Amino acid sequence: MPGSSTRVGAFFDFDGTIIAGYSILAFLKERARRREFGAGDIARTAVSALQSALGRIDSRELIARGMHEWSGRRLEDLEQLGERLFAKELKDAIYPEIRALLAEHRRKGHVIAIATSAASFQVEPIARELGVEHVLCTRLEVRDGMLTGKSKGSILWGRAKADAVREFARRERIDLGRSYFYADGDEDVALMKAVGNPRPTNPRPGLEHAAAQAGWPVQRFVSRGGPGADAHLRSALAAASAVPVFLGAVAIRALTGDRRGAANFFTSTFTEISLALGRIRLNVVGEKNLWDARPAVFIWNHRNIFDAQIVGRLVQRDFGAVANKELQGVPLFAAASRFMPIAFVDRDDTKAAVAALEPATRLLREGISMLVAPEGARVSGSTVGEFKKGAFRMAMAAQVPIVPIVIRNIGDIGSRSSGTMRPGTVDVTVLPPIPVEGWTHRDLERRIAEVRGMYIEVLENWPRKAGMTGKAAKAKSGRRA
Repeated sequence: MPGSSTRVGAFFDFDGTIIAGYSILAFLKERARRREFGAGDIARTAVSALQSALGRIDSRELIARGMHEWSGRRLEDLEQLGERLFAKELKDAIYPEIRALLAEHRRKGHVIAIATSAASFQVEPIARELGVEHVLCTRLEVRDGMLTGKSKGSILWGRAKADAVREFARRERIDLGRSYFYADGDEDVALMKAVGNPRPTNPRPGLEHAAAQAGWPVQRFVSRGGPGADAHLRSALAAASAVPVFLGAVAIRALTGDRRGAANFFTSTFTEISLALGRIRLNVVGEKNLWDARPAVFIWNHRNIFDAQIVGRLVQRDFGAVANKELQGVPLFAAASRFMPIAFVDRDDTKAAVAALEPATRLLREGISMLVAPEGARVSGSTVGEFKKGAFRMAMAAQVPIVPIVIRNIGDIGSRSSGTMRPGTVDVTVLPPIPVEGWTHRDLERRIAEVRGMYIEVLENWPRKAGMTGKAAKAKSGRRA
């Protein structure tokens, strides 16, 4: 009937649910780094934290005291700080599992909202990153552009958060009885009971106990936070394995004089041992496309230090690579460059970068494939960064095809800045080789945009089996002019 609730909602808590840890800590660390904390500030913060831990004040009071510390600050300054800390620290704290959940709810047409006691400058940058339009959060009172140290309206914690969600659901015609709620704290038990699909996520003890009594399905995300001792040990062993493999490659070259054979031994053996020690499994769609055209320029979406190892393991033999100039001093890359051709590129100097790629282009003509991450720097999350022209210019100059390798969930085994592999399965799709005959420098930007679009399309519509569908299928034709 008119006015009835017909939509399904998916509500997400923020700290501890969408991100690992607490966003406010990033702001406090930044204040400490800038020496904005005096002895009195430190003492008050310590006393409040102790009182909260002992149960003498609830989280609402702790939040209120925290807001008072922002009194006299410009809201605009905090919003700018929030953007900087998001890019520097909080973006990498987003659970990859949350990105997957959000994608699933979008596919089902659900209304997605974040409901949190955090302030707007803490949560809104991440909401934009995740494409979440609706944010229910604690709003701070502002007078003449300055924070008063008080909230504008209720602090959205406990019952106040539940009330805000109910009002939002009424306004948006959402049926809570069919909706979902993801949270980690026992203060949200009432809201868990109000939805038809409660989902305790990384629950703290109080919520875990309530979930056990109510029979709610509990889910835990392990892709963020500190890796276990086992993961650290395995990663250390994986790195250490480069030494005997390097010595083996030295022996092969000395005994046979075959530099390419030594390079193939080094790259294939090291990547196999490293991924095995890290307990990394690969789920590859389109593996045949790796071998249909050699030499080729193999490109992939770059997220952390592990995806290059995965691409090397897939390509296996007869390849070189393009890497950032800063990696020239890293022992592993320095060792690898003794056997395999690595073009170290200063991406901030276009003229020097083009010159550095000329030897790699000659090697393509001689039958050596090249691995290139067209985004250049590592990119966080599932966003596809802008592609630089180097890889495509090389392919055009050598008249070899481009083979796109799309990696979906590399973040599950490590964040952008992580040096420790977590065990897991990484999904990979290899698209058919893209011929570059007929490409010109005049239409290069359009061609690059089309290839980048393939990545976006595959990530949004992951293939279930070998054989591409949709726009990605057009890669095989190279979209000739």
